[in-house]
Amino acid sequence: MSDDIKSMMTDIGTRARAAARKLAFAPAQAKEKALMAAADACWARRAEIIAANEKDMVFGREKGLSDAMMDRLMLDEDRIKGMCDGLRAVAAQDDPVGAVMEEWDRPSGLHIKRVRTPLGVIGVIYESRPNVTADAGALCLKSGNAVILRGGSESFHSASLIRDCLVEGLRAAGLPEDAIQLIPTRDRAAVKELLTMTEHVDVIVPRGGKGLVGLVQREARVPVFAHLEGIVHIYIDKAADAQKTLDVVLNAKTRRTGICGAAECLLIDRAALELGQSVLDALMSAGVEVRAGEGLKGSVAATDEDWGKEYLDSIIAARVVDGVAGAIAHINSHSSSHTDAIMTEDDATADRFFTEIDSAILMRNASTQFADGGEFGMGAEIGIATGKMHARGPVGAVQLTSFKYIVEGDGTIRA
Repeated sequence: MSDDIKSMMTDIGTRARAAARKLAFAPAQAKEKALMAAADACWARRAEIIAANEKDMVFGREKGLSDAMMDRLMLDEDRIKGMCDGLRAVAAQDDPVGAVMEEWDRPSGLHIKRVRTPLGVIGVIYESRPNVTADAGALCLKSGNAVILRGGSESFHSASLIRDCLVEGLRAAGLPEDAIQLIPTRDRAAVKELLTMTEHVDVIVPRGGKGLVGLVQREARVPVFAHLEGIVHIYIDKAADAQKTLDVVLNAKTRRTGICGAAECLLIDRAALELGQSVLDALMSAGVEVRAGEGLKGSVAATDEDWGKEYLDSIIAARVVDGVAGAIAHINSHSSSHTDAIMTEDDATADRFFTEIDSAILMRNASTQFADGGEFGMGAEIGIATGKMHARGPVGAVQLTSFKYIVEGDGTIRA
């Protein structure tokens, strides 16, 4: 690593830590004003953002990104509007900082409160999707945290411009501009430095594919909110409603194939074989390649490598299982603990599915494309954590806080 990269990252970290100290007690109204102003700036500069994004799309094509990754990278006016709506939604939420989680009195005379407090400085490393710049910046600001953003090399131009809009918001609200920083280089050495900056960074959030998350988990000395790949299963039970199942599975696979909530494997109860095959036929008619297990008709035959695979493309694996027990066994063997769903009208079967599978998100009769913090009412998300420490599932502003205890007495002493 060059001395220039190391000194640059040290400077970024030092400034982020100073900004975090000020943000920790920033008024809720100031943070709300900053986010609303940032949304206005993004919308006012949408033509500039789209022009910058076109440069990134050229870079992405030259880099050989898949169609799904190019879809993640692309920004148009509708997506920018969605980004602005997300900024405003986060702005409108209750401020989590200082919220009393629990309070109680002790026989000793002490009154104890547990209150939410920011984590400090958060490093966010993400691939392709430039809108993550806005989501992560907004959620970190709302929760009183400074953030150091490192977007993918392919989203460099659009991410930089979106960050400029966020800084406009900070400036309008009188908040420290160093609260939201974007690493200004594509050099990967900067990522490796960020992962070891324990003095300046409190937690790392990786948002991307298995390769990125694996790299972060291997090399980070800073604590990590794990976000593994979305190996998303949908199980069609014998008690599934045919129309609901067709609608949900088609949406879960085809709405957007490149997001982590897209369905990747369809499990079909042997007693629902006819319904399952009709769903596969509909998927193939919609242009999806079906990799079919024994007893099913698909585009090609599935192999062992298709179980536990994230395609992020118009491809889905399918296999027959013996009832909910077979579905549970398959999911527990191949799941990434992200999102799994069941299609059934039987409450007892659904309860067993929910009880015996330990994914971060479990759904019944609903498209897995809803596995998203915005759809959960969080305004946006910084990622979906699949681990079990601190945060799990969609990570919004509340999940980016820790807590501290406030203890009050009246000259109280311990016997």
